[in-house]
Amino acid sequence: MPKAEKGSIKYLANRMKSKGLQKLRWYCQMCQKQCRDENGFKCHTMSESHQRQLLLFADQPNKFLADYSKDFEKGFMNLLKRSHGTKRVFANMVYQNYIKEKDHIHMNATRWETLSGFVQYLGKSGQCIVDRQEKGWYITWIDRDPETIARQEALAKKDKVAKDDEERLAQFISKQVEKGSNGAAESAESQATDLIRVDEDEKVTLSFSSMSDKKPNLSTLKDVKPVMKVPIKSADSSSNKLKRLDEPSDGKRKKSALDEIMESELAQKKKRVEEESAFAKADLDSSERPWLKKGIVVKIVTKSLGEKYYKAKGHIKEVVGDDRMAAVVVLNNGGGKVKLDQSHLETVVPAPDRSVLVLMGKHRGQEAVLKSLDLEKFCAKLTLVETGQKISLPYEHFSKLHSA
Repeated sequence: MPKAEKGSIKYLANRMKSKGLQKLRWYCQMCQKQCRDENGFKCHTMSESHQRQLLLFADQPNKFLADYSKDFEKGFMNLLKRSHGTKRVFANMVYQNYIKEKDHIHMNATRWETLSGFVQYLGKSGQCIVDRQEKGWYITWIDRDPETIARQEALAKKDKVAKDDEERLAQFISKQVEKGSNGAAESAESQATDLIRVDEDEKVTLSFSSMSDKKPNLSTLKDVKPVMKVPIKSADSSSNKLKRLDEPSDGKRKKSALDEIMESELAQKKKRVEEESAFAKADLDSSERPWLKKGIVVKIVTKSLGEKYYKAKGHIKEVVGDDRMAAVVVLNNGGGKVKLDQSHLETVVPAPDRSVLVLMGKHRGQEAVLKSLDLEKFCAKLTLVETGQKISLPYEHFSKLHSA
């Protein structure tokens, strides 16, 4: 029976019937043909083209199974990554979303007979974290992107450094507390002297007159008996002065353990605030001041040009604009040219012992050699070519030099 003419009513009816998913038992994976009923599928299996495909499959059955299994796994994992990310999700729900596409690879053409077997394979191969509940299998995609792993390692290293600082501070505090408790124990062990009372019949006279008007009478002081045993020093007020017994000889008050702890915490807090303000100032300067220079390598960080140009690298051929905030960039792949603003570009950090150009600070415009990277402080150690001076700059203050 000939095919319906294009544009006819029969042709449109056939097109409408072919939309959407059909029954899986009337689908031929080798020929990638979907039949609408049993009669059509029977006619297809008796056709010459289907017989040729069966002969090809009979020659290399393992190859076809491996290819279909690979395509099915790739499509399933791509859907899981795009739709759910690293969230825990019901495996059957992901499979139902996958088979909604008309041209998907059917599971009966792969080496997995059931969805449970495929989920267990994902768990054994380390692509997903799988667990089984009463409802069924649940899967969680494991992100193994190199950039994500590097970012997680950097965060873990930063947390470890912060934890080490906290442990040192806790150890210092414990030592100070132990020191204070030992001092309190020593003071508690010391015994107080007995109080010597004055005779009941004898009276004690006190004079409230100003000491600056007249000098005290030594004979009167000798006749009066002291209330407590305190050594009486010379009466010459110009040369000797009365001092407190608990005051040190140098005149400075002894710091307690709590005062030392508070001073150390304030010093550390001040240091952190200064470092954060310095990096914030560096970021502000790099964003508001023009840093573009001819001959440096830059990276495109805007997505407005499409995925083709996103994170692409190139070198600056010419700096344009009155404010020198834009440049013509020649791409490394293909040699295309694009004109971009400074905010859409970022510097490139090369490998050690490579030449760079200083873009910010008092050494702006000088060529240097990258020696090492400080991943904790996000800066690098450079050596200037002209003077041989060693400096440390943030990543945003220098960029790789282009070599022809």
